[in-house]
Amino acid sequence: MHELVPSTTTIGFLGNPNNSIIDELVTRDVLAAAPAMGVRIQILKATTDREIDAAFESLVKARTGALLVGNDAFFNSRIEEIVALAAHHAIPVMYASPEFIVAGGLISYGASLTEAYRQLGLYAGRILKGEKPADLPVIQASKFELVINFKTARALGLAIPANLLALADQVIE
Repeated sequence: MHELVPSTTTIGFLGNPNNSIIDELVTRDVLAAAPAMGVRIQILKATTDREIDAAFESLVKARTGALLVGNDAFFNSRIEEIVALAAHHAIPVMYASPEFIVAGGLISYGASLTEAYRQLGLYAGRILKGEKPADLPVIQASKFELVINFKTARALGLAIPANLLALADQVIE
């Protein structure tokens, strides 16, 4: 996000405190990364639709330059609403899931769902062949995907840097 909107000095992070362990870990990581990029992080929390609306209003009021939306089932179940709020308020938003980008969101970067489902199938096969689930190793994501919506970038008046375009797994036009 910092490469896409380099002039911004404050980036918001929207997390779901009901998913406390993940939310705390990701919030900590986002806050730790901010100084290296020379940005301040505005932490926002939402557990209801009303709180999502309030988070966007808070971004506008604070003149926050961009937003990161945490990877959470609550947010993933509200793709259309969140993308519409981002467009309405003209806020560049980065998501963890490419489904947001297909719906008109700006940019996503996250673990490949295709790869995760492939691993899930392999593990199911191993279990069906008699292996015990407790004996199977925990696998961390190793393949990540960057998806950019060029049309949304133009609507926001953003020029996508050539290095981001070169890294993109998919560009939606």
